[in-house]
Parts: sequence; C-alpha cells; structure tokens
Amino acid sequence: MYALSRNGGRGAVGELNDIVQRLEPSLGPLRGSATPLEGGITNRNFRATLGDCDYVIRVHGRNTGMLGIDREAELLASEQAARLGIAPQVAAALEDCLVTSYLDSASVSPQEAAVRAQEIARALRRFHAAPVRLPASFWVPDLLEGYARILRRRAGSPPEAFTDAVGIAKRIARAVPLTRAVPCHNDLLAGNILIARDDGRMMIVDWEYAGMGHPCFDLGNLSINNDFDEAADERLLGAYCEGQPSPGARAALRLMRVLSDAREAAWGVVQGAISELDFDFQGYAGKHFERLTAAAARPDFDRWLAAAEW
Repeated sequence: MYALSRNGGRGAVGELNDIVQRLEPSLGPLRGSATPLEGGITNRNFRATLGDCDYVIRVHGRNTGMLGIDREAELLASEQAARLGIAPQVAAALEDCLVTSYLDSASVSPQEAAVRAQEIARALRRFHAAPVRLPASFWVPDLLEGYARILRRRAGSPPEAFTDAVGIAKRIARAVPLTRAVPCHNDLLAGNILIARDDGRMMIVDWEYAGMGHPCFDLGNLSINNDFDEAADERLLGAYCEGQPSPGARAALRLMRVLSDAREAAWGVVQGAISELDFDFQGYAGKHFERLTAAAARPDFDRWLAAAEW
C-alpha cells in the first residue's frame, strides 16, 4: 500500500493499512495497492480495489471538527445524495474514514460548471427538498463566531480582515435571514463536481460540510467558487427557481457569493492554525479576503442588501 504524508509517509501508510484491514471483512480483500488521489485540502483520498469493486477511501483529516464538519451529517448527506442519483454509493463508514464507490470520472473546470449550471441547480434543488434532517447546522455568521473562538485559543486575536468579514456576514444575514433551513452541501468547488467518463452523468462529492442551512448559500457558493458571470448566474437561478428569477433572488445570490468568500477566507485562517497538511492556507485566505473586501466596497452592495429577498 502507499499513502502520502507531509512527514515522509510511514505513519500515513500504517494508518491506511489499518483502515483497509478493518474494511476487508465487509468489502473483501485488497487487490493490488491503494493509490492516492489528487485534490483535497482537508482529507486524504485513495483508490483501492477490495473484493471485485473499486472504491474511494476518504481518510478524515485531523481536528476537522473545529472546521464545522460533522461526520454523521456527512454520512447521511452522502447516502441521501446517492439515493437521488447525484453522488456515488456509500459502501462503508468507519470512525476515521468514509468509503464510496469509485466513479471513473473527471472533475469539471469552472468553465464547464458554468455551462452545466442548470443541471447542477436542478440537482441541488432536489437535495434541498430531500426528506432528511441533518444533525448539523451550517450558517456562516454562526460558523465565523466558532472560528473566532478557535483562533483566540490557538493564535490569539483574529486578524483585522477576519473581524471585517464577521461584520460583513452579519449585514448579509440581516438582509437574507435563515428562515427555513434545508439540507445543503456548502462546499461546491469545481473539484467536487464530477462527470462520469462513460455516460456523462454529473455527480456531486465531498459532503463533509453538509448541514441544515440556507438554500441560496449553495447557489452563491457554487457561483463564486466557479467564477460564474451574470449569464451563468441567470441560468443557475432560472433553473433553481423554475422560472424567471425575481430581482430579490438575484440580489440574494450576489450577497451569498460574498458570504461564501467570508466563509472561505475565515476557513483558511483557521486551517493555517490547526492543519497538518502542506498547503498555503494563508495565501488561500488572503485571496478570499481581498475579493470579499472588494465586493463589499462596491456601490451595488448596499443595493443588494436593500433588495434581497429569498
């Protein structure tokens, strides 16, 4: 077996070996070696053949509970999404990993995500309407308060940009309050949207931030993370609303794009304080802080706050 590790790999190899041994009684013996998959800045992912089937073994990162991740919610969301046909089937769940069926696929580019905006919107609408109650909540203003407490314990006072983001998030929350929480994905990066190579099916993976939240946040998160332009946003909203979107919905989407950047920036600061992964979390946070600040400084921002309705 083989695993990647920041510190040379032996500990990670031993950890993966232990996980495979615990999976073999239910999934079958390992055939060949587990191989690392690219992508992911919270967990480590491996492809492995157990018995006659290929799987993705997702090894949970350390201290991820501090980031707002609830593993029970992740499992329930993954299972529900699989039932809807928008995620791979869940094969097993242990305390330190989640195993799903391997899908021969490629992640979309931001440009392809924009082209498929309507398809993704319809998938999200179905998930938001699903009869599942996740045991975790996801609302960015609350999340930022929790992140601030972690930073005060780990690294002293949060940086000024973090404090500014908290203030912006509160203004958005007053304009677009969380009045009806629904099951949401909350992490719609291009790398989490896969297209099957055989038949072009679209699948959404990485449900670890799933929780009961604001449906428009998923749309704003998808839009900003994939650099949607206004035409793509219009297709996204039109498909989700099943008709011509209202001016209030358009304003809400613009605000949720900003709220997504507040979350991403704050997440990067916390990851920089707690993560063992070799990744430039400071640079990641800085990029999102910069975009957040620029958006909140636009004259349009106050108009969005006044017009938003969802």
